[in-house]
Amino acid sequence: MTKSEPRAARHRRHLRVRAKVKGTTSAPRLCVFRSLNHIYAQVVDDTRGHTLASASTLEPEIKSVAVGKTKTAKSELVGSLVAKRALSQGIKQVAFDRGGYKYHGRVKALAEAARRDGLKF
Repeated sequence: MTKSEPRAARHRRHLRVRAKVKGTTSAPRLCVFRSLNHIYAQVVDDTRGHTLASASTLEPEIKSVAVGKTKTAKSELVGSLVAKRALSQGIKQVAFDRGGYKYHGRVKALAEAARRDGLKF
């Protein structure tokens, strides 16, 4: 297996997920990107093509709290922050786009934290 094959497989899975998950004005898409060290989440309205809310482990308010925590714990912080930002804009319902990743580990932690803080999906 070459280095690019897992990335290509994730891309194919992501395209399969995106064929089913669409973000609307009433229920925008909560999409997740996971890199080796960080995790990013954004709420996107696909009908207008606008990002409505976002959060990542690179933001100062998460960075200061996340020192010494595991990547899964940092993902929970990102999930709760993106949920608070979405709720502040009046977004209660979202469609979850796992980005071709398994619903497991960091992606699951982010989703459960977002649900716990008030987002419905």
